[in-house]
Parts: sequence; structure tokens; C-alpha cells
Amino acid sequence: MTAISKIADLNAPALKLRQAYLDAKILSPRWANDALHVAIATISFCQVIVSWNFQHIVHFDKIPLYNAVNTLQGYGDIKIFSPLEVLDYEENY
Repeated sequence: MTAISKIADLNAPALKLRQAYLDAKILSPRWANDALHVAIATISFCQVIVSWNFQHIVHFDKIPLYNAVNTLQGYGDIKIFSPLEVLDYEENY
């Protein structure tokens, strides 16, 4: 699989989606930057977020809430995983 790299922009739709996450109380305003991380990835059509942030991003209870807000705001789902879930271990190393 080939990864495509691009820099995502901070823009009005990302800020609006972040606010929707905060309004839904997925995260408190104290963690608005984590909500913004998910919002920017979502509006940039990223397929996956890979993060070590288990408290606010890679959290079993929060992922469906992010995606519910995404749907309500007209965006698609985003997959969120820890690095350990996406590593490909080859037996023949």
C-alpha cells in the first residue's frame, strides 16, 4: 500500500466540526485541540487516524460519537486506530 502525504489546512469547516464535537460533549473545551485533530482529518477525507492518544482520540467509546457527529454534519466515517493495530508483522524478517 502506498501512503499519500499532504498537509491539511485549518479552515472554517474544520473549526465548525470541532465545535460540533465539543457541543456533543465528546470532549471538553480543554481538549479542543484533540477534537480539532479529528475534525481536520475528517474534512480532509483521511481514511484513518493512527494515534497513541488513547484518552481522547483512540477511545472505544468516543470513536462512534465522532462518527455520529460526522454523519450529522454531512461527513463520512473516519477509522481511528492505535499504531499497534495497523502494524504489519511479517514472519520472514
